[in-house]
Amino acid sequence: MKRLSVLLLVSVASISGLAVMAYADPVDDTLTIDDREMIIRAKAPEGHPFDEVLSGWLFRESETRATEADSFANPGMLAVERGEELWNTVDGSMGKSCSSCHNDASATMKDAGAHFPKWDAKARKPVNIEMKINDCRTERMGAEPYKFDAEEQVALTTYIKHQSLGTPVQIDLSEGEMQSWWDKGKELYYTRTGQLDFSCASCHEKSMGKFIRADHLSQGQVNGFPTYRFNTAGMVSLHNRFRGCIRDTRAEMPKAFSDELMALEVYVTWRGTGLSVETPAVRQ
Repeated sequence: MKRLSVLLLVSVASISGLAVMAYADPVDDTLTIDDREMIIRAKAPEGHPFDEVLSGWLFRESETRATEADSFANPGMLAVERGEELWNTVDGSMGKSCSSCHNDASATMKDAGAHFPKWDAKARKPVNIEMKINDCRTERMGAEPYKFDAEEQVALTTYIKHQSLGTPVQIDLSEGEMQSWWDKGKELYYTRTGQLDFSCASCHEKSMGKFIRADHLSQGQVNGFPTYRFNTAGMVSLHNRFRGCIRDTRAEMPKAFSDELMALEVYVTWRGTGLSVETPAVRQ
């Protein structure tokens, strides 16, 4: 019984991060992918809690950083290749593919991924790339929408986002009601939830730069999503990561693309303003 009590105390300390945290600084390094130097440090926008925004790449181990820097070694590039296939695949009752309307993605989608979420006047809410894909599939192709986190959805999103590789993130908060969604997202970012009573800021702001167990906590920037993660041996979408973090606080997970998570996406994307799109980034 005494041994069990000790184990429980160690487990709680590990989860809460109160007893096992140690400090570590982000590395002083540069990231170049396909001969393009990425912006991995940028001056924070006005109203940001940090003076400088930092890519999560700076907080990773050397092997992980090297894998992302080499497109031949980056396993996330398999999703880019799969996404290109889907871009050119005819689907649905209208006999169209993405390329039927948008032609060469390297031209028509260039820089587009750096500016989502965007305001959708018809839906009267922000939409991300995944939602835009499903809208095109149902309205323009006569095809079924992709289910959340379907392999095709993640691959096509990765391919489209990859066309913005190196482009600084910049979303337009003056569109429609984007500012009010930003406000809601900020509130959610700082709201403590779950049995562990954690907020997003608990890890990615107050504990940024610390080690918790084997993980080096970054600012939680989203400029590399969808991301290849070694611990799951696969691609991870942004809303998958949001839901995973919420699950880890032992709170009830919102549905993907819910108003709550879309507001959070608006706010968290803004927090990375000025960082290059790194999709597909590589993380632990």
